[in-house]
Amino acid sequence: MTGRISYTEEKMNNIKLQVQKLIGIVNELEADFPGRHFTLDGHLVGSIGEVMAAYYYGVELYTASAVAHDGEVDGKKVQIKISQQDNIVINHEPEYLIVLYLNKGGNIYEVYNGPGKEPWENASKRDSHNNRHMMVNKLMELDKAVCDDERISAIHTIEKMRPEYKNKKNRKS
Repeated sequence: MTGRISYTEEKMNNIKLQVQKLIGIVNELEADFPGRHFTLDGHLVGSIGEVMAAYYYGVELYTASAVAHDGEVDGKKVQIKISQQDNIVINHEPEYLIVLYLNKGGNIYEVYNGPGKEPWENASKRDSHNNRHMMVNKLMELDKAVCDDERISAIHTIEKMRPEYKNKKNRKS
C-alpha cells in the first residue's frame, strides 16, 4: 500500500475543479475537430476514480497498476472502476467492486458497490484477452440487488447514479 495520504473534502473539491478545466479543454477540442472524441480515459480517469474511492469509502490504495485490486478497506480487497462512457472493463474477478461515473460537469456518482462475483459473471461481452465488458445500465441494475451489509460503507456521502446523469454522446460528424 502507499503511504498515508489525507483525503480531504478540500482536495476532492480541487479535483472537481481541475477535472472541470480538463472537460472544458475536451469540449473546445471536440468543437474544433467535429467527429473526433477527446475523452478523458486511461490512467488519468482511473487515478481520479481511485482517489475518489479513497475519499468516499476510506479505501487504502495499493501502488498504481496492482493486479486485480486497487486497494482494501476493512480487510476487503476492492477493484475500483470509473467511466465517462456506457461501459467498464474488468480484467480479473474482484473480491469487491466499486464502479463510479464521472459526468461532464465533473460530478462523481456511485454506479455499483458490492461483491465482484455478480458483475464478473454477468458481463455482457468478453474479448480475446478475457476482459469482461459491462454496461453501466446493467451495473446499476445489479447494484439494486446488493444488500447493505454486502457494500463497502461510505464515509462521505456519494449520490447514486441515475440514467439522466449519463453523458450525452456527441454525434457530430
